[in-house]
Amino acid sequence: MAEDAPGRRRRRPVTRDGDGESGSAASDDPAASDDPAASDDPAADGEFGATDPRRLRRIRRGYDAWARVYDWFARATASVGGVRAACVDALALDPGDTVIEFGCGPGVNLPALRDAVGPSGRVVGVDISPRMLDRAAGLVERRGWENVSLVEADAERPPVAAADGVLATFVTSLFPDPYAVVRRWCDLADTVVLAAFVPEGNRLANAALRAFVALNGRLFDARTDDPLGRLADRTAAARRALDDHTGVRERRRRLLGTIVVEAGRDR
Repeated sequence: MAEDAPGRRRRRPVTRDGDGESGSAASDDPAASDDPAASDDPAADGEFGATDPRRLRRIRRGYDAWARVYDWFARATASVGGVRAACVDALALDPGDTVIEFGCGPGVNLPALRDAVGPSGRVVGVDISPRMLDRAAGLVERRGWENVSLVEADAERPPVAAADGVLATFVTSLFPDPYAVVRRWCDLADTVVLAAFVPEGNRLANAALRAFVALNGRLFDARTDDPLGRLADRTAAARRALDDHTGVRERRRRLLGTIVVEAGRDR
């Protein structure tokens, strides 16, 4: 369970799933231990157990450092381009469903996901950054949501066994092998929805995207002569995983073509 720093207000427990160097840690959060989505599949630590701990530490430090600013920015831009609404709509969730968000960050998508599944459903937010989860936990506490759980874990080794839907917004570009990660998500859920930056827009949009990737090059492992090419390759790999491992596919472009919402489902 996440520990509260000295002098801080007690918040809803956050389950930890290890730090990328050791295995999963057991949680004393009753909601998490009784969660039907909790995974005891050894494959979660098998194929994805070779995760580079240095990369995880780099990503964790980067997002921890910017958690407060990212929270403000994400909330301020939550409705821009209709991206987040399109993601939730593509999940096609019903009341009572269970949905997992990988890379939930400060919890910007949690209200819409919780509305979609209702009080009888279950929302599980997964993120590698403790600071991001701390902000998400504050939101969960303020709203008094009893059916929203947060897990500190690496999305390459999903700490869940099954779900009706999986959502990941702007996350797949962080993985060296997005195909393998998304394939694993497809095994977990009936529907997988991804939002990603893609260099498919106009020249002005691509210039802004290039600047964004350059500023965040360490997170994307994009310190190359062609950062947009690296980003495009990873987005394409995630798309291939959906193509190969889901039956029904949808694709929607947003914000001048620089963001694409991809949905794959088996129904």
